Amino acid sequence: MGDESKFKYDACGIVGNPICGDQMKMFIKVKNDRITDVRWKTYGCASAIASTSALSEIAKGKTLDEALKISAEDIDNYLGKLPKHKFHCSILGHDALKEAINNYRQAKS
Repeated sequence: MGDESKFKYDACGIVGNPICGDQMKMFIKVKNDRITDVRWKTYGCASAIASTSALSEIAKGKTLDEALKISAEDIDNYLGKLPKHKFHCSILGHDALKEAINNYRQAKS
């Protein structure tokens, strides 16, 4: 993504897994309760990067409530199934998006 200061996002979610060392940052733009753009940074393995990328594509255009319903299984299916020992990567992506949405809603209230 480059320097996130160049992307004027409305909210950010950051999650990490200390066991495997993966960390994800999800930046969202929202208009009329709909995600209009998603950017991200992921520090981790190829499965973590692929999961974050897939989630960003799935979430674009969805309402915040629809995006919250995107499951780790949805991400896994979009990718054509991750190896079982890498499934946690899709869970991290889901958690990062959820945190970004929660942060957006808190800032708006």
